[in-house]
Amino acid sequence: MKLLLNIIWFITGGFLLAAGYLFFGLLACLLVVTIPAGIASFRMASYALAPFGRSVVQPVGGVGGLSTFSNIIWFLVAGLWLALGHITTAAAQAVTIIGIPLAWANIKMIPVTCFPFGREIVPSDRIPYGYEPMVKL
Repeated sequence: MKLLLNIIWFITGGFLLAAGYLFFGLLACLLVVTIPAGIASFRMASYALAPFGRSVVQPVGGVGGLSTFSNIIWFLVAGLWLALGHITTAAAQAVTIIGIPLAWANIKMIPVTCFPFGREIVPSDRIPYGYEPMVKL
């Protein structure tokens, strides 16, 4: 079922979402200081290509101050625009009955799109001890 959902996801907007993440990742890698944002964007591009069967997790204790600062900068520069892309794609997917679960997955990805630092993407069946799932698809 995950494979089928990932194929439909890729065709109905996953490729375009991943392209947006790749664009912002390449843009972020232009400066040495923003390379960590580029790496986070590439990680999210991989997740946007095939999200089903993977989960986004964060440490139970929360994230540190540098991750919080990086998340604020990310949100202002790229996160808001990528979230708008998820909302637009979700609206287009929700037009059909088959697309409703995909639209819901798009909406569930928005918090991670806005604040990717301090989070990891792992297989859904292998969540590490000491981490809590944020988004499970």
